[in-house]
Amino acid sequence: MDAADRHLDYMARLYPTAEAVSTEILHLRARLDLPKGTEHFISDIHGEYEAFRSVLSHASGSIRRKIDELFGDDMAEADRSALGALIYAPDRNLSSMLRAAADKDAWRRDILRRMIAVLRVVSSKYSRVKVRRLLLDPFSEIVEELLYEQEQLRDKADYYRSLIDGVVETGNADQLIRVLARTIQRLAIDHLHVVGDIFDRGPAADRIMDHLLAYHSVDVQWGNHDILWMGAAAGSEACVANVIRISLRYGHMATIEHGYAVSLLPLASFAMSAYGDDPCSLFMPKAMDTTAHAAFEKTLIARMHKAITVIQFKLEAGIIGRRPDYAMADRLLLDKMDLDAGTVRIDGEIHPLKDGRFPTVDPARPFDLTPEEAEVVDKLRSAFLHSNRLQAHARFLFDNGAIHRVHNGNLLYHGCIPMDEDGNFQAFAVEEIPVTGRALMNAFTRRCRDGFFRPDGSAERLAGQDVMWYLWCGLRSPLFGKSKMAAFERYFVEDEATHAEERNVYYSLRDSERIARKILTEFGVNPDTGHIINGHVPVKVKKNESPVKAGGKLIVIDGGFAEVYQQTTGIAGYTLVFNSYGLLLSTHHRVESGPSNPVRALGIHYTTEIVETNTARRRIRETDEGKAVQMQIDELMELLEAYRSGRVEPRKSLPTPI
Repeated sequence: MDAADRHLDYMARLYPTAEAVSTEILHLRARLDLPKGTEHFISDIHGEYEAFRSVLSHASGSIRRKIDELFGDDMAEADRSALGALIYAPDRNLSSMLRAAADKDAWRRDILRRMIAVLRVVSSKYSRVKVRRLLLDPFSEIVEELLYEQEQLRDKADYYRSLIDGVVETGNADQLIRVLARTIQRLAIDHLHVVGDIFDRGPAADRIMDHLLAYHSVDVQWGNHDILWMGAAAGSEACVANVIRISLRYGHMATIEHGYAVSLLPLASFAMSAYGDDPCSLFMPKAMDTTAHAAFEKTLIARMHKAITVIQFKLEAGIIGRRPDYAMADRLLLDKMDLDAGTVRIDGEIHPLKDGRFPTVDPARPFDLTPEEAEVVDKLRSAFLHSNRLQAHARFLFDNGAIHRVHNGNLLYHGCIPMDEDGNFQAFAVEEIPVTGRALMNAFTRRCRDGFFRPDGSAERLAGQDVMWYLWCGLRSPLFGKSKMAAFERYFVEDEATHAEERNVYYSLRDSERIARKILTEFGVNPDTGHIINGHVPVKVKKNESPVKAGGKLIVIDGGFAEVYQQTTGIAGYTLVFNSYGLLLSTHHRVESGPSNPVRALGIHYTTEIVETNTARRRIRETDEGKAVQMQIDELMELLEAYRSGRVEPRKSLPTPI
């Protein structure tokens, strides 16, 4: 039996008769004519779990727009707002709304009818099969009954009312309201794209990852902060040191210590021993309270911060030494220090050090770890490798992500495409072969997977881990996109000219429609209809920068999800929505919450602008999903012909498993 016959035999086991094949073909053809599902794009979440959860529960304002379309003529604005607040956060708002209701059971009946109406609208673009798959237990059968009932018919109306009355009378209404709310949230977003940087800055990246693991349909384009954590989970010592340094710098150790159960006690003990008489004033955390009670803790964190920073520079020197092709020798600065004079030589110029205390740096062998430092590094690396939760999260990112993705005619990547001043793609030797553009992104992705999945101790695994570190801070990294990471200079040198991290010229060229079209073409995307979805560099809205660039061909959706960036951007982030009608850009404005304003109970307000409108409503047949469905139809047509020609015999019943 050849491969084609084996495939037909397998298909015949799934569809044992010509009638079964015909029925499935009819369902699939009908599915092609449904409107495409709604895609949401977000980026640069940076550990801000509450803001992230709020954006998904609101569906970036999409649910409120559906409520207004349904009830705008029949319900007061305050009632529509309250319905929205209940859908966004049922656990938070249901009890308070019930307390305010004069007739609680009547209120429950009314709310259930309204929520069923909203659910019908958000589920209208899905097949029944897909809706059934996305319905949440318990009550999935009752919800399906209510969803498809024709209550405008008199007999059906009685049945519909009886179902709702029965739910209320049996005391199940409150639970059903919660289920309906979460189902509406689930169906409002067909697919979620996370365009990089889930980690760092904020306190709860681990909770975001848990949410993504449970999400019904999601992909991730790796950001530079993500790849750093992925490298740490893979066992890269330099990535581990960077992860810890950043967490200490911003005073957010909760993700490491509580989220991933990684103990920093070995580092704390070492820091107190090696830096116990050093105030480490340059290393005070940026985001901790200033109470007297916290003074000692801040000093301890500062000492840990300095200790891991020096360790990081030593570990990075090892990578730079064994990877001369990275061309990062200018980042080797510990050997350029004159500790007696308190100076450092950078690019041939002498600069005074702001802090000359380096008790663990031997001028004769400045990049060697002390035995105590080596012991700390070994314990920290082991803790990252043995954190089951971190390993599960990293595996999810490898399984569901890559550096770039082409989806439904759009190109998604977090950072940049390395380019020169003339707009040519810059080459980098990955796997010892110079590659550019799409080939470069694919080669980097493969190497990163090697760093996690190849056998421990193998040359391939080490090379992959080194690539993950390079993607964090290397000159030609599409995730970093700068000339250097001036960490040493920012900590130890006063002269701000040494702090400069020049962006790749991509970030000025990307305003050009010609360049955007060139990039789209390189990645096999139609430049007439496709778009680049980009993150990484916050859009400074307060300085009148637009997120829509290159004549609408490129859209930057990093607007400041993380609070640390919001003073710069002036907003609280963006969400791009791609539905069957076109592209919508939702701008998030953080507002004060208050008990008297339930619609703002989650602290987010949206304004929406239309980026692009389709000339005709886009159907599933025009999407990647539609291409996959059409392939199924073609295979089933072949099977149907095989049944009709006698090439395959129908099976009256499936074989009983042995």
